[in-house]
Amino acid sequence: MALPNFVLENASELRESIVRHNVRDVVAGKIATLIASGMLQIGDELPSERDLASALQVSRETVRGGIQILAAKNLVAVLHGARTRVIGDEVSPEFEGIGASRLINSYGLGEIHAARLFVERQVVGDAAERIDDATLRQLDDSLTAQRTSLDDPVRFLIIDREFHLAVYRGCGNRVLADFVGNLYGYMMAHRRKAVSEPGAILRSYGDHVAIVRALKSRKRKAAIQAIEAHLTRIYETTLTMLESPEASRASSDG
Repeated sequence: MALPNFVLENASELRESIVRHNVRDVVAGKIATLIASGMLQIGDELPSERDLASALQVSRETVRGGIQILAAKNLVAVLHGARTRVIGDEVSPEFEGIGASRLINSYGLGEIHAARLFVERQVVGDAAERIDDATLRQLDDSLTAQRTSLDDPVRFLIIDREFHLAVYRGCGNRVLADFVGNLYGYMMAHRRKAVSEPGAILRSYGDHVAIVRALKSRKRKAAIQAIEAHLTRIYETTLTMLESPEASRASSDG
């Protein structure tokens, strides 16, 4: 059966529409995951469309479409003349990775740190040997965006997540990349507090610069050392935060 002339004449436009729709779903899923993990909380304002587009490396139109999907789910409110605001945190499982975001927080900090060290040494070491030039350019663009977010913890963490996921994908093994990506989402609410401390974002940015430099060198040992230093610093700052009197009071109140 022949395709209608309309379909044949508009095949490229239809294909582009499907691609745009799929990318909007991906953007909606990324933001939903940040809400489910506690990195974005009720009452938070999202970064501007321009900043989100830069952080997620998509077009503003795509960001707008993703936000519209979340608004229809009553997760965000789109306000005229103001920033889009998070209004709900009941994220449905239709968004990929939501279950993992919730499950991962049932483990202890020491267990997660040991798991991340064990797996990320392999993943980032492999990335040093396999990462392509396009991904390295993506990481360079991410570093540029990070430099403009040194006083904006929420925006920085959105960029930070995309940075790490790009590094993980560079290993060439999607299973390992997705697994480590789930580990990354551990205790994001505490991570948000940690990066709000003076100088914390600048230190993370410095770690990221070292990671990219090591990946560009294609030296496995250098890449492993760079990620080890970064993960150890994250572990130590999170542990310090959990042991603070404020965290202890919050735990007892809960």
